[in-house]
Amino acid sequence: MLDINKVAKQLPGIGQHLVRETAANQQRLQLAISSLQQAVQRQVEIDRIQQQWGNRLFFNTSIPIESLDTRIDIAAPPAQQTVLATDGSQIAPSHHEIAYCYLINVGRVMIHYGQNLHPLLDSIPEVFYQQEDLYISRQWGISTEEWLGYRRAVSEATVLAELGCNWVNPPFGFDDIQGVSSPAKPRVPTLAMVDGSLVYWFLEQLPVEARERILTPILAAWEELRLAGIPIVGYLSASRSIDNLNLLRLVTCPHDVPDCPLHCGDATKLPCQQFEGLRDTTLWNTQLAPGQRSCWWKSTAKILDYYDEAHKTYFCYLNVGTEIARIEVPAWVARDEAVAGVTLSMIISQVNKGYGYPVALAESHNQAVVRGADRSSFFALLERELIKTGIKNVGTSYKETRKRGSVA
Repeated sequence: MLDINKVAKQLPGIGQHLVRETAANQQRLQLAISSLQQAVQRQVEIDRIQQQWGNRLFFNTSIPIESLDTRIDIAAPPAQQTVLATDGSQIAPSHHEIAYCYLINVGRVMIHYGQNLHPLLDSIPEVFYQQEDLYISRQWGISTEEWLGYRRAVSEATVLAELGCNWVNPPFGFDDIQGVSSPAKPRVPTLAMVDGSLVYWFLEQLPVEARERILTPILAAWEELRLAGIPIVGYLSASRSIDNLNLLRLVTCPHDVPDCPLHCGDATKLPCQQFEGLRDTTLWNTQLAPGQRSCWWKSTAKILDYYDEAHKTYFCYLNVGTEIARIEVPAWVARDEAVAGVTLSMIISQVNKGYGYPVALAESHNQAVVRGADRSSFFALLERELIKTGIKNVGTSYKETRKRGSVA
């Protein structure tokens, strides 16, 4: 039990710390704004430095594909549009429960605007109990609980592709552009949304076979959406990314060339760390008016080496009115100005309808979430099924039973 009185005695220290950090961050922010202005003037030089010295940096930067002073006003959204979204939740496996298995529940949402069509709001649960589902990851040193999170990412992507390809109006034909078939366009502008990043950086450290089992079906699902002409968007609220601020460190570097191993062997004491504590969103909050986007950036995360060229991640920062959101899209979306413009307009429309957060994402989360009562119902149903089959001694461990019936 939490002793709230003991906690209360520690809170004044937090307040004093935040006051000091706020003042320090204001100084860092002014330096970041000044550095951005310098970077605009030196963008050609910075691009050259990135290409030449990018593999010698201790930090990850992103690459601007437009002028750094780009500020684009987003047009009004189309009157007719369809928005798709998925989100996932799970019941994790536990050796203390009546059976060792896990469940992934994917909430799916399809909302039509200006079309006089009913929305779709439901969820698709799937129970995993086969030996392969539970223990295959052990050969790579990955726990079942961790593997569950990866499998959930796959389920979210495949369900989203099924929504787009099976429910949206059939697409038109294809045009061949530079040897690559361009996506067809649905009759009604359609957008697919997920909560979070499209850069699955957490897969980078996995063994090749494990990574391919997760990444291959995700990229296949994205390709289905591309061929259907449906942009997929990763929406990041309150993003903690610092890719853009890291680029500005090239402006503040005191050395002739940014060779970090040569000049700054101790990665914890870099002279260019003046922006520590800031986020990209803090900087762009001073630069973007409501309804404006920044320039497009190309992510340089290592995991993207395993992505197809059309699906490498680009991003921009968008002032949606309530916050600065980081918007991530595949390369094929960012490179098509018309598609990107409609996509961003539909995102802002979603935020307005959701009172600060995309309504389709909020609803997909609500459909996916597994509450305590749902968990209890699942295991009660499972217990009845096990008893039906003649299995005896069905029940939780003594530890789990004791925790549930504490008399303390």
